Amino acid sequence: MLAAAPRRDWADRLFVGGGKWLLLVLLCGAVLLPLAAIFWRGFSGEAGQGGGLAAASALLGSANFRWLLGNSLSTALSVAAIVVPLAYAFAYALQRTLIPAKGLWRGISLLPLLAPSMLPGIALIYLFGNQGVLRGLFADNIYGFWGIVLGQAIYTFPHALMVLLSALALADARLFDAAASMGASPWKRFRSITWPATRQAVFAAGCLVFTLCITDFGVPVVVGGDYQVLALEAYKAVVGQQQFGRGAQIGMLLLLPALLSFAVDSWLRRRQRDAMSGRAQVFHPAPDRRRDAAYLLLVGLLCGVLLLVFGMAIYSSLVKFWPYNLSLSLDHYAFSELPGGWLAYRNSVTLALCSALFGSLLIFVGAYLIEKTRQDWLTRLLRLLGFVPMAVPGLVLGLGYVFFFNLPGNPLHGLYGSLALLVVCTVAHFLTTAQMTASSALRQLDGEFEAAALSLKVPLWRHFWRVSLPLCLPALLDICRYLFVSAMTTVSAVIFLYSPDSLLAAIAVLNMDDAGNVGGAAAMSTLILLTSAAVSLLLAGASRGVLRRAQAWRAATDRP
Repeated sequence: MLAAAPRRDWADRLFVGGGKWLLLVLLCGAVLLPLAAIFWRGFSGEAGQGGGLAAASALLGSANFRWLLGNSLSTALSVAAIVVPLAYAFAYALQRTLIPAKGLWRGISLLPLLAPSMLPGIALIYLFGNQGVLRGLFADNIYGFWGIVLGQAIYTFPHALMVLLSALALADARLFDAAASMGASPWKRFRSITWPATRQAVFAAGCLVFTLCITDFGVPVVVGGDYQVLALEAYKAVVGQQQFGRGAQIGMLLLLPALLSFAVDSWLRRRQRDAMSGRAQVFHPAPDRRRDAAYLLLVGLLCGVLLLVFGMAIYSSLVKFWPYNLSLSLDHYAFSELPGGWLAYRNSVTLALCSALFGSLLIFVGAYLIEKTRQDWLTRLLRLLGFVPMAVPGLVLGLGYVFFFNLPGNPLHGLYGSLALLVVCTVAHFLTTAQMTASSALRQLDGEFEAAALSLKVPLWRHFWRVSLPLCLPALLDICRYLFVSAMTTVSAVIFLYSPDSLLAAIAVLNMDDAGNVGGAAAMSTLILLTSAAVSLLLAGASRGVLRRAQAWRAATDRP
């Protein structure tokens, strides 16, 4: 028995210390070094590199750059001005009114999350393009400024909605009762109670939408036409023109709005007071027919637009030859014009499964080591590094992977173009949101669990495996679902990293659209949408079942 304690201490030291150092190495290799490679390539004055400060000054001072920057800012600000108010009203309808079928409306509103960003653009072509069914509604064609704005508005709407739903989910009913007793009108109650508690979330949603639009090139490449933006210029500089230095410089510029938004949002979060106290009462909206009817009309119209867009994309994938032969056929799903046929779809499913399985386990273990072990300098450093990917757009991270892993002297050069590197990049890109989900679940577990394990001389790794992991299994399944869907739909982070053998479905959509095979692009987008939806429903059902089983002890203790 005397030898058990040293063995247990050795195992715990290996689990905690070894796990933290391994996580540090992985974060440095997957996040920090690629970002450093971008700055090295952008500022390097060596021949064949970025050209140094002289090239950067020439880029910033050129008329073409000012035109690209103006276009990017115009579209991003326009999309934010449209999406944030609509998403706020939609979230308010779901959280603060009594409209029927809230689950249905919420499910429809999240459809754009399940498809690549090019799908709204493809649908807009079939709706408002030169041969679109609603062509007469536009005085000009859809290609250009308004095509980008409409496509990105659809693409970013659910991202803003998720932020605002969380902000409007909680409210103290006592504040509304007090305001009503003093004769405050509904508008007065909104201005004095609801808006102050949610304006930080409104700004966060605006920053998120703005950053997504600035760094997205999926919609502009489909419906942008001659209206070019910075993200598309970076893509063309690297892929089309092999100007890696110019791509690095534009990538660094695309990093600035994300960093600025992240910094201001963090500052506002520190100034934001808690909206709920420990004695708060849950707010339940009172019936109001006129209010509920107005919000139901708004929600129905927005969901109708989304169903029209996605329904049109699915329908166009089944049409034999638009618009001359509208008979239904599965010819586009053969992908005969795509090298490898269904290989791209199989690669995407493999990427999504590997990212979901390995990524979720790695992220959850890392979150456990950060939240449930001694808070030393290494733990604080890991916590900080875990937030870096949130401020790095996918296009910038992908460029960093090109410059770092494609160096001939790098011992990891052999990974370039492989599916394994795509998995690493995908997990690194979506790391922060998944880690925040795991950390939130782990913080809900009382620290007495670890204290009891210590008093019973149970190794920490065994306690993690037998107690913490089962209790947090619903959160782990949510992380799996998030990583799977993100891996199926991502384009920007992996657009520079694939090879002919590791071509992905979302990238195949882009390639087929460039080649004029819009029907094939719609078919592949539909496959991505249906696969993401099926896996999401499957994991959501599994999560509910696990939650009922994991929380059965609560029901047992509530019985008399």
